[in-house]
Amino acid sequence: MSTNNPLLQDFKFAPFSKIETEHFKPAITEAIQLAKSEIENIASAETEPTFENTIEELEFSGEKLDRVTSIFFNLNSAETNAEIQKIAQEVSPLLSEFRNDIILNEALFKRVKAVYDQKDQLDLTTEQKTLLDKKYKAFSRNGANLPKEKQEELREIDKQLSALSLNFGENVLAETNKFELQITNEEDLDGLPESFKEEAKAVAESKDKEGWIFTLDYPSYIPFMKYAKNRELRKKMAIAFGAKGFHGDELDNQENVLKIAKLRYQRAQLLGFETHAHFVLQERMAETPEKVDSFLNELLEKAKPAAEKEFATLEEFAKELDNIDRLEKWDSAYYSEKLKQKLFNLDDEKLKPYFKLENVIDGVFTVAGKLYGLQFNETSEVEKYHPDVKTYNVTDENGKDVALFYADFHPRPGKRGGAWMTEYKSQYVKNEKEERPHVSIVCNFTKPTKSEPSLLTFNEVTTLFHEFGHALHGMLANTVYPSLSGPNVYWDFVELPSQVLENWCYEKEALQLFAKHYKTGEAIPMELVEKIKESSNFQEGMQTVRQLSFGMLDLSWHAIDPTEVNDVKAHENKAFEPTKLYPDVPENCMSTAFSHIFQGGYSAGYYSYKWAEVLDADAFEYFSEKGIFSKEVADKFKNNILSMGGTEHPMTLYKRFRGKEPQPEALLKRAGLIEK
Repeated sequence: MSTNNPLLQDFKFAPFSKIETEHFKPAITEAIQLAKSEIENIASAETEPTFENTIEELEFSGEKLDRVTSIFFNLNSAETNAEIQKIAQEVSPLLSEFRNDIILNEALFKRVKAVYDQKDQLDLTTEQKTLLDKKYKAFSRNGANLPKEKQEELREIDKQLSALSLNFGENVLAETNKFELQITNEEDLDGLPESFKEEAKAVAESKDKEGWIFTLDYPSYIPFMKYAKNRELRKKMAIAFGAKGFHGDELDNQENVLKIAKLRYQRAQLLGFETHAHFVLQERMAETPEKVDSFLNELLEKAKPAAEKEFATLEEFAKELDNIDRLEKWDSAYYSEKLKQKLFNLDDEKLKPYFKLENVIDGVFTVAGKLYGLQFNETSEVEKYHPDVKTYNVTDENGKDVALFYADFHPRPGKRGGAWMTEYKSQYVKNEKEERPHVSIVCNFTKPTKSEPSLLTFNEVTTLFHEFGHALHGMLANTVYPSLSGPNVYWDFVELPSQVLENWCYEKEALQLFAKHYKTGEAIPMELVEKIKESSNFQEGMQTVRQLSFGMLDLSWHAIDPTEVNDVKAHENKAFEPTKLYPDVPENCMSTAFSHIFQGGYSAGYYSYKWAEVLDADAFEYFSEKGIFSKEVADKFKNNILSMGGTEHPMTLYKRFRGKEPQPEALLKRAGLIEK
């Protein structure tokens, strides 16, 4: 098979055009065998264990497997189908088993431990010390010190977790694709922008149906909730969106949630940790669940009074406008948008003409050029997994290769919701040869229509900058080892590069570079820029409380013993109590579609968004003081944060960049929660 399987050949770029779905399982199976023999060679070596022949060899083992699985799992997120999902269910336990085979390989651990025990006598670089520490912990934190029968128990738990989390994600995607709201009476479209109606009509036509079709994909769902005048239809959409995985049918995720939470707890206990959160946070800047809890509660104390005030204002406004007695969740976006228009005379429809997707892409490239000297040239030489994908060669000011960049912007049935950054290949140096990274961002932005190009909402603009910030972390990586490269950092540090870049979306100096009317080419009027800036704090109290509620829900599953929890909804309601503003919707449940924590890597880590906001507000304050395109600050950020990956403790890197520890005041000031 290997002779004609393109995934098992040597390739520089992912060979998408040659890959058939049936290539994946044999390629992964064979790549596992290859990686196993590499591991066996390290473990059974008769030479004395050294950093080079054990730690470095281990770091660079399984290279083929990494390339193949990154292609496979990226496709499973961005361009999946029933066949790929079936293969994912089949290969995930194999990969989980393989990872455990490494961690629980006694002879291998013995060699790693031998190097670790003499680390103080070795002449290692800072990066090598970090790698050694990371490799040792990968064993000790995952059961290498456990007796045999406990190790077997751990293997079984990992296998189950791997399958459950995949199943969770498949159910959420199937639920999203299953629902559609078909409207045939034009009056029911009252309030919706023309371009949005046009897109809904195109969806209906593509399905050979009458009228207009709205779905739970973000570019369809969010504008509907924001602009649709018909309250009953908003309610229908909101309940469908909030009830994903909560219908008591074959796509229900309640059992998955309970099993995942309980298995994670069992796993942590096996390894000698109090809870899953204690296990996770040992390797985070925040260190303990208690610290995260007090961080979230401290912010809640500052934000809750502002949120309650904003909520009362919104409720009063809705009553005045439409005689609404009680504000419900499906009223939130609609009346917030109306109030924002009243206060700032600013709405997305006014802004969208200035944010044509291609112009925003050019804008983010220009910002990266001014800050870090990068240049982006679209290329047709690189294969794509879908015609929508764009590919770029990234070079520095001297024309030297920096990265290959893939960008995939629009929703499709085979693509999960949201936006993310991923890599097809990390940056590293091996045998004195530098390998540059292949980085990708995947988003779900408004599609072009027959009459208009893709025009982004301001929220989509900030999302693009956010994901591109992650991409820069990958592109500008400059380390020796792949597992310490780019975004391979502590989870509560990983959002700093992405969140800090969002700040440029609010700055006149940056907006003038790319926010130009798609028809006239006229630059965005300064009064609109001022309004964007002014309105950036609009309902910041409510937004903050909402984010904190997600962090608290995450901790409520992972910082406790969940063995007695049997009712997902009741548990969730209790967790949401301190942050509650809107009445509960009995048909809805967030946990059953909370992919970040039950499918992505954010379990016991959702607080990271707020944690990184403290860092990003503090970092951007430095840029603001010196000028947002200050070469001095940009170089410091690039050299101490972006290029360094996970080679040192994040706080060490941050202090080297900033000269001091981050202070929450910058965030609270920016959010308007304390006086400037």
